[in-house]
Amino acid sequence: MPYAYAKLAFTPSVRSEQARHGSDEFYDRLLSDEVDGGTELTAREAAFIEARDGVFQATVSETGWPYVQFRGGAPGFLRVIDPRTIGYADYTGNKQYVSLGNLRGNDRVSILAVDFAQRRRLKLLGRVSFTEAPDVVAALNRPDGPPAERAAIIRVEAFDWNCPKHIPQRRTDAEYGAEIARLNERIAELEARSLRS
Repeated sequence: MPYAYAKLAFTPSVRSEQARHGSDEFYDRLLSDEVDGGTELTAREAAFIEARDGVFQATVSETGWPYVQFRGGAPGFLRVIDPRTIGYADYTGNKQYVSLGNLRGNDRVSILAVDFAQRRRLKLLGRVSFTEAPDVVAALNRPDGPPAERAAIIRVEAFDWNCPKHIPQRRTDAEYGAEIARLNERIAELEARSLRS
């Protein structure tokens, strides 16, 4: 875990739980002034982010309640603008505007991006601003995408690669659909052959 993420995530209550469970000494080193990193996305993070077809986005309401929403689209819907900034075109949904309202009141966001097939996940903490500027919205919207209401621009405060433990391995149709179709055809062929025998 990089310093930036530990500095934001390891609050006094978290540190108390680490001490209670015996992991505080292990994590002490992450809060050392000798450790750094976790604020600037590298090519590795950029490639991972832009390959996702969906992420989980968490916000907090004015009354303190967390809200998690799935944001999705074709791979590349979430774009890396520079090493400290990511963004996406914000499409019309069910018009509840819970995430938008939460972020207008508290600009902090947490994003969890998961590659279930490879069992990898990346956590990001950031601050969101919105723009309806047509040039920015157009730059983040895919040419074949639906009309977007606005663009969400996220200034990355910290990120961390999370361990693969307990991530179920899943594959989407886009990733393995052709292979599944080929195998289903082969099964049908073998069943038909078996019935003829």
